[in-house]
This record gives sequence, structure tokens and C-alpha cells, in this order.
Amino acid sequence: RVDPAEVEVMAKKKTTEKKAKPPKAERAPKDSEATRVFAIRVTDEELAAIHQAAGPRNATRFMRQVAAAFAAENKDAFEAVLKEAKEARS
Repeated sequence: RVDPAEVEVMAKKKTTEKKAKPPKAERAPKDSEATRVFAIRVTDEELAAIHQAAGPRNATRFMRQVAAAFAAENKDAFEAVLKEAKEARS
């Protein structure tokens, strides 16, 4: 014999309906100049030296400035990057 309350419970849907998520906001397109990637392989020692020279959270900017100064053969810019790195460590 089946209890009528059990029949009612078993007759209910077992799946729940999912709530609709609000649409995501559209992102603005990134600057096409800033989307270039230049990757290099370095040893752990080289990486530690770069981070030590650049200061906290500045390794990418430091490497970009050093590479640009080197490519342009701009000794003054290279020395300015080194000076800035020394000041950041102080």
C-alpha cells in the first residue's frame, strides 16, 4: 500500500530549472600595438637576476625598455633604465 503523500512527492519533477544568467558586458578591443608577444627562454638564475634588477613587479617593463634601447643602439636610454632599476631597488 502506498501513502498518497509519497505518490505526490514522487510525481514532482526531479530536475530544477536553472536561472538565466545576465549577459556579460562587452569588452573593449585591446590596442593592436600592445598585443605583440616576444618570448625568450632564460635559466632560473637569469630570471632571478632580472627580477632583482627590475624590482618588484617590473620585470616585463624592464626587459621591454632594455630590449628597445639595445635595438635602437641608444646608450642613454639603456643607462636610464639601469639607473631607474637601481633606484627601484633602493
